[in-house]
Amino acid sequence: MEIALDAMGGDHAPGPIVAGALKALELDPELRVTLVGDQAAIMPFLGETVPARVTIFHCTQVIGMDESPAAGFRRKPDNSIARCWQLLAQSKVGGIVSAGNTGAMVAGGLFSRRFLRHIDRPGIATVMPTLRGPSIMLDVGANVNPKAEQLFHYGVMGEIYARLMLNKAKPTIGLMNVGSEEGKGNELIKATQNLFNNSPLRGNYIGNIEGRDIHQGVADVIVTDGFVGNVVLKVCEGLFDFMIKMVGNELSQTLVNEKDLAKKALQTLISRYDYSAFGGAPLLGIDGICIISHGSSGERAIANALALAAQLARAGINNQIVQELDQLPALLSANQSAN
Repeated sequence: MEIALDAMGGDHAPGPIVAGALKALELDPELRVTLVGDQAAIMPFLGETVPARVTIFHCTQVIGMDESPAAGFRRKPDNSIARCWQLLAQSKVGGIVSAGNTGAMVAGGLFSRRFLRHIDRPGIATVMPTLRGPSIMLDVGANVNPKAEQLFHYGVMGEIYARLMLNKAKPTIGLMNVGSEEGKGNELIKATQNLFNNSPLRGNYIGNIEGRDIHQGVADVIVTDGFVGNVVLKVCEGLFDFMIKMVGNELSQTLVNEKDLAKKALQTLISRYDYSAFGGAPLLGIDGICIISHGSSGERAIANALALAAQLARAGINNQIVQELDQLPALLSANQSAN
């Protein structure tokens, strides 16, 4: 189980990134990690010698967090993200993990064209906490102008992910829309509705859902385009930070004599729903495993991201995605003719 980890990606790299790798190795005796980045910058966080089950793949450049992905790949060919994708394309690793530039990670996948059969645009899937347990939403940023067939494929991949990783026996699928009524939405939404209603997934498909339904757990899989999904994700992240600060202030003012209890309750809430608990978001549709982590990921988040990559590989999620799409010849034929 070999995973390439972008040691230079993230707001605080490489220290917390390397620490997360070492933590993951402690938890998983079968895991091996290839740290991709500047060896001179990495070594101080490893000690005098490279630990067992760790390999360093030296490269000299880094694409900045706010740098244009296209410009970064053009000006910096020896960047750590490109080298991670290179290792995956050469089948030297089974998966890659990065907390670096998200756009560059997606661009690396598009440049490599290392997609699963039937998939022509991968999608980023992220776990959303709900009142009924976790759900999965995709796409949240990889494909801002999808076709209906691509949204349908996201539903297929999300349904498989929910079964394998979220332990949902028969995951429900909802399509993000401006209203729950069947007739609402633009032409893209209506075409996607038609694909779901005429597919083997029609028993899972519950129709349109609205933004307010997400955290109620109305659907186990939420399908949307990358533009809407990314906006929703960022709003949810901002609202979470806002609510944690507001709740913290209220608890400290209300439980004046129980500050330790208030602090413990707040820490429990943060640890349960903070992004680091999930590690990262998989880029589904890639022939291999790709996990995109939050830019501010620390040791815990990176360790969980590596664990998630190993879980997805062991579960054989890509084989199941291809097998399910193989059983949809009519829809796949429509997809191929549209492209």
